[in-house]
Amino acid sequence: MPRELTVNERTLLARAAREVRHGMVVNLGIGLPQFLPGYIPDGVDVSFHSENGFVGMGKGDIEGTPDSDVIDAGGRACQVVKGAAFFDSLMSFAIVRGGNLDLAVLGAFEVGVNGDLANWKIPGKLTPGMGGGMELAQKANHVLVISHHLDKRGRGKLVGQCSLPLTAPKCVGTLVTERAVFRRLEGRMTLVSAHPDHGKNGALEGIDADVPVADSLENWEGAK
Repeated sequence: MPRELTVNERTLLARAAREVRHGMVVNLGIGLPQFLPGYIPDGVDVSFHSENGFVGMGKGDIEGTPDSDVIDAGGRACQVVKGAAFFDSLMSFAIVRGGNLDLAVLGAFEVGVNGDLANWKIPGKLTPGMGGGMELAQKANHVLVISHHLDKRGRGKLVGQCSLPLTAPKCVGTLVTERAVFRRLEGRMTLVSAHPDHGKNGALEGIDADVPVADSLENWEGAK
């Protein structure tokens, strides 16, 4: 059975889903992004791409087992929707490299205020490899990162400069946490929306970086 999502995780997933537009082709990274299909608003049809070889991924299958017939890139059993298509890795990465992804939704260990992304390796810890993360971060038309606002030590995931090995430089277009939305404007991640329970001060708490703030903050629910 999948793990239970926390209140904060459900909050950030619901807000991140508001960034997805009708008709998009969207790749989901491993971790929190895999839960995003369950939060897409009604009436918004999206083609979810899984880099292990199909388009048309549906919600995670809570009844699935490790030997289920259909799994996503993280090995989690999942459903497929009507019209789904399956193909080999060559075709899957041709979709990525050809600029056919409207959006890549990825997790992060760190996001630099300049849009750098570090999400694949913590030195000293066993890492199986970067996988397709580098190409997704470089080739998708827009990169949306979803992440907890603070790490386990209470430090903001948005940093002045990444200290961990980079996945790709200056690739993050939008960062959504349970407290805030940041967009890369004029080369810098800028606070554009804050959760009503946290406000601007809470949105910047724990972030050791000079983060610009938009003159007028967006409504937390997002524009549709």
